Amino acid sequence: MMEPSLELAHVTKRFGDFTAVDDLSMTVPKGCIYGFLGPNGSGKTTTMRMIMSIFYQDEGTIRILGHDRAEEVKDRLGYLPEEKGLYKKMKVGEIVAYFGMLKGLDKREAWTRARDLLQRYGLGEWIDKRCESLSKGMGQKVQLLGTLIHDPELVILDEPFSGLDPINMETMRNTIRDLGREGRTVLFSTHVMAQAEELCDYITLIYKGKVRLSGTLSEVRSGGGRGAIRLDYEGDGSILAGHPSIERLNDAGKTAEIILKEDADPQDFLADICGKLRIRRFDLRDPSLHEIYVRTIGAEEGREVSHV
Repeated sequence: MMEPSLELAHVTKRFGDFTAVDDLSMTVPKGCIYGFLGPNGSGKTTTMRMIMSIFYQDEGTIRILGHDRAEEVKDRLGYLPEEKGLYKKMKVGEIVAYFGMLKGLDKREAWTRARDLLQRYGLGEWIDKRCESLSKGMGQKVQLLGTLIHDPELVILDEPFSGLDPINMETMRNTIRDLGREGRTVLFSTHVMAQAEELCDYITLIYKGKVRLSGTLSEVRSGGGRGAIRLDYEGDGSILAGHPSIERLNDAGKTAEIILKEDADPQDFLADICGKLRIRRFDLRDPSLHEIYVRTIGAEEGREVSHV
């Protein structure tokens, strides 16, 4: 059996009396895209810092690419932290090459790869400009290229979509997909479920430091309880919010995910709203990751989660 890229077993981290990560176990297979999910403050960043040997766990074990410490395999890892920053006075090409040299590339190879990456990702004209002239999204892209320049086997991205505009968000999504197609392992954290649903082979959801759900994306969705209706519509969607057949509604305006009450018939519901909305799509499906997330976190809070 192939050894996983990353394995955490019963990992716990405390800061004084506060337990940030509590008995966390997860296994990241080689060559997959793995989503590490949870709301802000759930322990995602603390876990990633333990994986990278920035912090050390108080209990449990971490195995990364077959080793006990990230520093033993640092040239095979790429890490993009949540708190991102660049040396503002350095030139763009210079700093990407510098990241490569930190990971063991000689100067000539680092510069060659830096130029190639910057050209490929649409930043060729910025090679000789200082980092202080970059927008936030461009700066994040430059730091991502510094994370990838040495062709790492395992790429760890902490909230990589944070603060990106739609164009740079699409670039990040495509980059993660490309890394997966190349056979690399990608672990990324996010609190936005749509990103995970688009990209991930596996997910782990944590809340208050504990694992709440884990498995392949299809396993998590198929085990998520009652199915959902995907509704695309035109018209005044306010009629949905008060509909007596609906138990939960995730309405983005023109597109909605609907969970009907147990005794409600989907066909009767469709017949009722047809005269009130123009229906463009009506699908029965497994609940979305967003819906499963809200149900799970609501249950952990010990309360009924209603319309959002």
